[in-house]
Amino acid sequence: MEKINARRIALDVLVDIEKNNAFSNIALQRALKNKEIEDRDRRFVTELVYGVIENKIYLDYIINILSKIKMNKIKLEVLNILRIALYQIIFLDRIPSAAAVNESVKLVKKIEFGATGYVNGLLRSYLRRMDELTLDKEHMDIAEYLSIRYSHPKWLVDKWLQDFGEVFTEGLLKENNETPPLTVRTNTLKTSKSALMKELIAEGLEVEAGKYTQEALHIGNAASIEKLKSFQQGLFQIQDESSMLVSHVVNPRPGDFVADLCAAPGGKTTHMAQLMENKGKISAWDIHAHKVKLINEAARRLGITIVDARCFDAKELDETFLEKADKVLVDAPCSGLGIIRKKPEIKYNKSLEEIEGIAELQLDILKNGAKYVKKGGYLVYSTCTIEKQENVGVMKRFLEGNQDFELADINETLPENLRTEQKYLQLYPHIHGIDGFFICKFRRVR
Repeated sequence: MEKINARRIALDVLVDIEKNNAFSNIALQRALKNKEIEDRDRRFVTELVYGVIENKIYLDYIINILSKIKMNKIKLEVLNILRIALYQIIFLDRIPSAAAVNESVKLVKKIEFGATGYVNGLLRSYLRRMDELTLDKEHMDIAEYLSIRYSHPKWLVDKWLQDFGEVFTEGLLKENNETPPLTVRTNTLKTSKSALMKELIAEGLEVEAGKYTQEALHIGNAASIEKLKSFQQGLFQIQDESSMLVSHVVNPRPGDFVADLCAAPGGKTTHMAQLMENKGKISAWDIHAHKVKLINEAARRLGITIVDARCFDAKELDETFLEKADKVLVDAPCSGLGIIRKKPEIKYNKSLEEIEGIAELQLDILKNGAKYVKKGGYLVYSTCTIEKQENVGVMKRFLEGNQDFELADINETLPENLRTEQKYLQLYPHIHGIDGFFICKFRRVR
């Protein structure tokens, strides 16, 4: 049996992401599924993929200086072999530079034999010149420097500098390139947090309690978590703490009728079901049938029976639900710029025009969601972005056009270390250590 080549798997994943616009987490799952691969190699593949994507602009900056071939003329496979090698040399101290070069030369011989000399020459040229190939912050435009140094598109850096200032922006850019711990939510319908911690430690994992929610656990060394007995038994759900906070803000009670309009893959849906003690009803919608399947699978594994998942476009109005819901959650489609740590390819796939366009979609869905709320009921709006147009902007526009609703103060549903003078919550990765999220809540008063 041929030995698993972690660098080859990483190369295939990177090419898949770039050619097919695939999400990194899905491309990785697809590549590693059903492979007999040790956890150590699985982690190395993951590290190479995320490391290259996180630092792609910087790596390409180096390649562009050293290459005699124009960037757009380099075959995608060869370019990614160079990126993988340079990432190891520059960012991974434990990998000897000679090993990174030699393994990359072996790989290119199998993939594109004619490029062997080119790859070998460029990498050895970097090793000779690495001390001179540094960014000179003092003589560069600050946006250009930050864009290259932290590998974020310049338009996005320009926008954040304007919105947040230099110190805040550099902290955010730096944190976006860090690897967050895997966070899971205890399924309180089946176990307690302390019992789950003991179970996970017995399964060989490093575990610590979360910062903000009672159900959260951080796992430091997970490689193939879905193979764990505790996962298959439904003792936990993979979910970031930011996402868990949304369900606590909704604050559903046993017996409530809740509508979750953009529900897939079901993290918030199933969390709300836990908070409801699996009593009442949640109507969970998604526009894609294959994503509705994910909601049903999660509910089944977790032992939840109150979720009715359906394929429905939240931009449309379902008149059978008018004024029926105690609570409505609109976790709206968004730019995703608060979760770059988890999906680093997001930063390369967005544009200013898209952010402006998606804010209109969010407002449309929110207006529909409002029509399903009973008098005295609540409407919660959340996103996984830090963009003002999509967050406070949508919140204010909704209030201006909906006199039946008022902004409710969510602080009483938050832990003390997140309470502010604002009635809503904006989370930032580099400040709070969790995903960038926005959460606000409206009460129907008439």
